[in-house]
Amino acid sequence: MAEIVGIKFKDVGKIYYFDPDGKKYEKGSHVIVETVRGIECGEVAVENREADENEIVKPLKKITRPASQKDIQTYEENRAKEIKAAEICRERIAFHKLEMNLVDVDYTFDGGKILFYFTADGRVDFRELVKDLAGIFRTRIELRQIGVRDKARMVGGIGICGRPFCCATFLGDFQPVSIKMAKEQGLSLNPGKISGCCGRLMCCLKYEQNTYDYLLKITPKPGAIVDTPEGRGKVTECSLITGRLKVQLDANPGGLPKPFGREDVKLIKDGRISVDKTEIEELGDIE
Repeated sequence: MAEIVGIKFKDVGKIYYFDPDGKKYEKGSHVIVETVRGIECGEVAVENREADENEIVKPLKKITRPASQKDIQTYEENRAKEIKAAEICRERIAFHKLEMNLVDVDYTFDGGKILFYFTADGRVDFRELVKDLAGIFRTRIELRQIGVRDKARMVGGIGICGRPFCCATFLGDFQPVSIKMAKEQGLSLNPGKISGCCGRLMCCLKYEQNTYDYLLKITPKPGAIVDTPEGRGKVTECSLITGRLKVQLDANPGGLPKPFGREDVKLIKDGRISVDKTEIEELGDIE
């Protein structure tokens, strides 16, 4: 076991673990740490706790020190500089007539480098832009192309559910999402229904999947053979959330399927949920 503290550098984003070096840090406090980008000011997202060796990547870097009032002031001044830098960058992008869209700007704590995040449909030759920006800001410039999911997290917005984007509020890392998850959750395989504003499959399909995995284990799937209080039959429909089934009874093959609860039937042979090749081809662009 090792003692760790979780630090984040953005309001929403990945949490990085550091060695507290025997000191206690409260959640929400600011600290100074050394990262691959240099010295940074971060916020404590996870207070001191013991972690299994398998949860962390060693060696852990130690927290340098708690942030002083001057450090916090520098951090806030950098955030103000980022707004001005974004305006200047957009002007220079227009001047150079580049097909790119600036999304965010990030000053390193010591001001030794400015990162400009952008999206573009393809590769962009921004060498002249970098030279231009370096001459204006007199520091190292890095332009980094990002994907549509990263853009959604940085910009934020309201999802089709009516709530703020999950990626911009509480999700730390993006996880792989598949069309099969949507099908297993009983959703219509309509791009407008299962894709977020970024145009990719909704993140909630992934973090809700564990619940659906459990429900799939205890609920007969369409095509399953079950014994019911009225005889044997085949499941034609199922609702994983409510546990309600519709069963076509063998004794009445031409009649309407009968409703049952999953607790009222005994599974004889389960069905399968699969995504066929045509569905994958039609929805491949949003996966």
